[in-house]
Amino acid sequence: MKNFANYLAVFLLSFHISVGQIDKKATRETQALYKNLMLLSKNHIVFGHQHATEYGHGWSGDEERSDVKSVTGSHPGIIGIDFSGLSGRPDADIVRTAEALRKNVVDTYNRGGITTVAWHFSNPASGGGFYWKDSVSTASMALIKPGGSHHENYKQILKTVADFANSVKANDGTLAPMIFRPYHEFDGDWFWWGKGHTSREDFIAVWRFTVSYLRDSLNVHNFIYAFSPDNKFNSEAEFLERYPGNEWVDMVGMDNYGDFGRDGKYNLAAGLKKLKIVSDYAIKAGKLAAFTETGLESIPNPTWWTETLLKTLKAEKMSLAYVLVWRNDAKSPTHFYAPFPGQVSADDFVKFYNDPYTLFEKDLKDIYK
Repeated sequence: MKNFANYLAVFLLSFHISVGQIDKKATRETQALYKNLMLLSKNHIVFGHQHATEYGHGWSGDEERSDVKSVTGSHPGIIGIDFSGLSGRPDADIVRTAEALRKNVVDTYNRGGITTVAWHFSNPASGGGFYWKDSVSTASMALIKPGGSHHENYKQILKTVADFANSVKANDGTLAPMIFRPYHEFDGDWFWWGKGHTSREDFIAVWRFTVSYLRDSLNVHNFIYAFSPDNKFNSEAEFLERYPGNEWVDMVGMDNYGDFGRDGKYNLAAGLKKLKIVSDYAIKAGKLAAFTETGLESIPNPTWWTETLLKTLKAEKMSLAYVLVWRNDAKSPTHFYAPFPGQVSADDFVKFYNDPYTLFEKDLKDIYK
């Protein structure tokens, strides 16, 4: 009877996984990544760092280097890049940016690591960049949706994204999968796509068009689509307020710095409650879940990794595929979120690395098979 129960559990899990992914034409490697992350998240979490191999604390552009690797001997399992440079710039700059990003994504894939993509998308209808700037920025989600004045321009920008997605070919000819996380932290007002600058209906319309156009018109089949607000929700209903629907999302997540020590303020109970809302919804909907951004700038707390982050992640039975901390600026002496050799939290980070629950690049085996 026990064997039958195990068989049934595996069958149900595999069924759950197969219906979860929204691109039925996803590449074999993208399907494998989705399923393997689903399985890993039952008992582990993959550690990620934004821009980890592009630059770090006091350095930039060194081959095979990351601050995480300098401390632990392994790159992060998840490496974050950004599509910010693929629009709103001269064509020659976009070509150069795409080439550097392509090398980064392919190198990560060839090593067996995973790429996640943020999109600090410069406003396509006004100045102000990706932030909202009063008197400069235009509320542009209504303008780029189907029927909007800047919709054709948006389609051209998505074509650039698609061309990049279809260019990241490894040595064996396969395309590197990417976790694509557009319009993040949309529940705040700091970005032009934020809640105060666009209606729920327009946000959902743009999200659905973005997925549909990339997947169905431009033949991008190596994306896993991630939905991640900031931490301004306290219930599942609030979390889902701008959710475009299960048929438009592969992964649900949350960005949360505020509950984990920003400005010296800790509210780990609140942070855990929100993470559990994300994880519980993912389990119910057959989706992946992740802690898509967090961290403590400058990491002044020497035991932040084990006493704050790890304890929270392990406090409840949650299924989170990865946790990503923000970047280490190359020039700023204080803007960093992962330790480097000699940093006050480095020893604790090694304990975090050695915990069986956390997975780094060296721990990922055949993630694309």
